[in-house]
Amino acid sequence: MRRALRAVVATLFLWVGSVAFLAPPASAGVLDLTCAPPTSVLNSYSPALTAAPQTVTVSTTALYGPCVSPSQPAITSGTRTASVTTTTSCADLLGPGTFTYTITWNTGQTSTLSTNYTRVAAGGVYTVTATGVVTAGVFAGDTVVVNYTGPSTDITLCTLGLGTVSSLYLPVGTLELTSI
Repeated sequence: MRRALRAVVATLFLWVGSVAFLAPPASAGVLDLTCAPPTSVLNSYSPALTAAPQTVTVSTTALYGPCVSPSQPAITSGTRTASVTTTTSCADLLGPGTFTYTITWNTGQTSTLSTNYTRVAAGGVYTVTATGVVTAGVFAGDTVVVNYTGPSTDITLCTLGLGTVSSLYLPVGTLELTSI
């Protein structure tokens, strides 16, 4: 019995070793920038979002940092602000979309990011995940991964017609830019 078990284990190790040997090496880019929490975003809505679409002014302030960049060590933080008037409702806070925006770094340099995102409210947590590419400025050509999380209670109540959303604060965020 022990001899058979040793043969099975030896065959397994041989198989695993040959699979690892035959597998192509992973091609990974170089991490150009990482921004950790308290990276955050705050959206304010005037008037507050309701279940019914209406004209709303959306004001956004995003803070990035602390950031670490081996290729641009002077960059330690960034900001993004915007204000736009659009027709929207709280239902528009969920699902996929695209977004292009510019981050201004503490050095005065900028990066324009073009992303595809998904937004989900589940289990009391609102999650925004985005991927894309830096299309202009410092880090141009890098891939982008952005994640934000925050509470979803107001969004859930609003989509059910039981409340409004006057602001949305996502206090836990990360940003990674990777050269390819």
